[in-house]
Amino acid sequence: MRFVSTFAGLAFTGILIGCQPAMPPDPFAGEWIDLSYAFSDETLYWPTAAPFRIDTVSAGLTEAGFYYAAYEIATSEHGGTHLDAPIHFAAGKQTTDQIPLKHTIGPAFVIDVSEKALIDRDYQISVEDVTAWEARHGRLPDKAIVLFRTGYGRFWPDAEQYMGTTQRGAEGVANLHFPGIDPATAQWFIANRYIHAVGIDTPSIDYGQSTTFQTHRTLFAENIVAFENVAHLDELPEVGAFVVALPMKIQGGSGGPLRIVAHVPAME
Repeated sequence: MRFVSTFAGLAFTGILIGCQPAMPPDPFAGEWIDLSYAFSDETLYWPTAAPFRIDTVSAGLTEAGFYYAAYEIATSEHGGTHLDAPIHFAAGKQTTDQIPLKHTIGPAFVIDVSEKALIDRDYQISVEDVTAWEARHGRLPDKAIVLFRTGYGRFWPDAEQYMGTTQRGAEGVANLHFPGIDPATAQWFIANRYIHAVGIDTPSIDYGQSTTFQTHRTLFAENIVAFENVAHLDELPEVGAFVVALPMKIQGGSGGPLRIVAHVPAME
């Protein structure tokens, strides 16, 4: 009887194993690339913004004998790798919590202007840069996420190299020098393409010496969001990546810290 019982038990176990659902194919076979900088005391902020702060609440053994760690953090919306919501420069447009997920998740296309931008700190990305990319790869599709690679990510977190200055306050703002998107290019996107978001590996989609922030104003008036201080764009192909960019969901916010990652499919 013991043999019969054991055999029956093994048979039942085999049936259970046989009934387990098959693992579905991995739709994201390939590589995930983190496009976000960690927040720390090295994080770069606009010269008029308070820097990131982290205070320890607990980091050690409690009186009850177990380990417990907790911290309090403080950060401006617009520092480190972050999202700019349209309301940042366009009254009545989407706040951070109102941005549709489909506008921050989708196919990404990388336009590399580093050869020009590394020569000229005040370089403004032109319409010709975009159309030259399209001449190689085809027209940017609707709902695209367009990422501009200036090459300045290699300088993070050196403020002098990355932003053009280590100065703080209004004096620091006056001495910012880094590339951005020409306002004429922003207007061209509005008139000729239907995109969901832009991103850049510098502190702002407007170049450092801008005083009118017209690129922000033009894009945000159409609820096109922006990602700034995007990391590791040199690891992405110009075509073929898929981006997931999820900001802290701040109700009524004008932006927020951003965790942005990209999936690059496996090569066949």
